[in-house]
Amino acid sequence: EVRLVESGGGLVQPGGSLRLSCAASGFTFANYEMTWVRQAPGKGLEWVSTITGGGAITRYLDSVKGRFTISRDNARDTLYLQMNTLKPEDTDVYYCIGTAVTSYWGQGTQVTVSS
Repeated sequence: EVRLVESGGGLVQPGGSLRLSCAASGFTFANYEMTWVRQAPGKGLEWVSTITGGGAITRYLDSVKGRFTISRDNARDTLYLQMNTLKPEDTDVYYCIGTAVTSYWGQGTQVTVSS
């Protein structure tokens, strides 16, 4: 059974940090490009960041560059998103997606940035 399970979300004050994790199982994680997207209630999906299977290439949404870092540990089949200097506009549900021939989605984790 394919599973992607996000964790690490929560409530944080502006300027704070969180690290999201996405634990993968049921497929060959290292063969999949991994992506973080986010969605606010009533809004469309917004792409945040992508990392290639080997981790050599990363890409970021302009508004998170310099604040967020995507990484992966293929030995642990886990994807990460380190989020620093969080802003209220980063409040969203964050999803991880694994993409190769097919795509797999996690269930999402809520991030709320508020004082």
